[in-house]
Amino acid sequence: MKVSICFIIFIISVSLAACDDSTLESFLQCLPTHVNSSNPIAKAIHKPSDPSFQSTLEAYVKNLRFLTPTTPKPLAIIAATHESHVQATVICAKSHGLQIRIRSGGHDFEGLSYTSKVPFIILDMFNFRKIVVQPYQEAAWVEAGATLGELYYQIANQSSIHAFPAGICPTVGTGGHFSGGGYGNLMRKFGLSVDNIDDARIVDANGRILDRRTMGEDLFWALRGGGGASFGVILSWRIKLVRIPEKVTVFRVGRTLEQGATDIVYRWQEVAPELDNDLFIRVMPTIANGTRKGEKTIQVLFIGMFLGKTDRLLPLINKSFPELGLQRKDCEEVSWIESTLFWAEFPKGTPIDVLLQRPNTTLFFSKGKSDYVKDVIPKSGLEAIWKSMLKVGRMFMQFNPYGGRMSELAETSSPFPHRAGYRFLILYSTDWEEKDGIDTEKQVNLLREMYDATAPYMTKEPREAFLNYRDLDIGSNPSNHTDFKTSKVYGLKYFKKNFFRLTEVKARVDPDNFFNHEQSIPPRYANHN
Repeated sequence: MKVSICFIIFIISVSLAACDDSTLESFLQCLPTHVNSSNPIAKAIHKPSDPSFQSTLEAYVKNLRFLTPTTPKPLAIIAATHESHVQATVICAKSHGLQIRIRSGGHDFEGLSYTSKVPFIILDMFNFRKIVVQPYQEAAWVEAGATLGELYYQIANQSSIHAFPAGICPTVGTGGHFSGGGYGNLMRKFGLSVDNIDDARIVDANGRILDRRTMGEDLFWALRGGGGASFGVILSWRIKLVRIPEKVTVFRVGRTLEQGATDIVYRWQEVAPELDNDLFIRVMPTIANGTRKGEKTIQVLFIGMFLGKTDRLLPLINKSFPELGLQRKDCEEVSWIESTLFWAEFPKGTPIDVLLQRPNTTLFFSKGKSDYVKDVIPKSGLEAIWKSMLKVGRMFMQFNPYGGRMSELAETSSPFPHRAGYRFLILYSTDWEEKDGIDTEKQVNLLREMYDATAPYMTKEPREAFLNYRDLDIGSNPSNHTDFKTSKVYGLKYFKKNFFRLTEVKARVDPDNFFNHEQSIPPRYANHN
């Protein structure tokens, strides 16, 4: 009986493989018919039989959990170098029933931009990295494959008094980062990335190139926080630059549990949303060596940036948050571009052109989760969190403060709904290397157990989550066709009631649900409940 079952599975597998080969060949033959001779697509195509295939695939895989022999591989990678290549990929994939996964930086937590359980093509946007800064218009056009580091470098190359509110990791691609919201250490002053975008260019499900005027305000709204991969392929964004002082102040102060870290974090929760809008203080609990050999403890890092000089910062801190004990020696005045190196943890004195580097090796396994906090977590709750961290063993957390501009914008201003009334956003992350010999399933389950244990202190009904910290644990569609009821589970966590407007936009712009993945936005039809 077992032999028969195995034989049937083998026959099915062979049949599917043959089908995939036939479909792929037809797809590849289709591509050149949709590009003109001045922009040939041949060099952009990487097939599994090509020597370049594996290196191209791995170049933008940022999580070793999704770089294993059993990880599904694409039928081909289209590393587009021209807009017509993107159009051709969409048109041909749609006509041949192939799914595409769109990758700009590859930092998505669940690898959804380069893995799938159905036959798929990767549309890789890493060659789309052109940035045009327009300092006199206080704006810039940035292509989807450009990294945050490249964007920051180009802004600073044109102006010493302009910046852009986005994340601290310089290798993140702007295509996915912005479309999921995009937050960073300027959010209390200027809001999110999506709050500072005034145009976009995309390829829609019909292969058309649209901008804000031609796509309409509903789709433009959806792209700014609803996840671009559900609605089209982001080609580029027009962003609004923000004005910053020529010098900002950064600091990093560490306190262990033995040094009163719990009391300081408790007080931080109370004051963080009310601090001066020019001040951002991230709380980062980490695992550190204890005073005894082999003992572990919790060290909490308070990492801050102030849009001004130390002389103005210290009186503000001493008045509103004296418990931190910040001193002048802890502070460093730097340019904004130098502050991006500080936040990315480059050694002091590192040349800023390091922001242009694109690492080509994947070093870590990781799993991340997120939470939102509205009420102050009691000290007993913080102590329980520290115990859970020590049980996970290899992990860190980030508490990112709200208030300021984040409280001023309506939760319907973009699909990103987490605005007024929130104290902070939490990131949980466990990271390890292959040499550590850690069992992946066991380590991930430890983080899940910690997440379950923290539920009493987090938002409820729903327990909310951040789209850019993608987490399939909170709900997913395993099939190629997104189910509305299943999607509503994760949709409400990421978008709250904005989810329903997103599904209506989706039904208008992509009724066939061509752009879909395990946590995409489904089309909402009249018969959906």
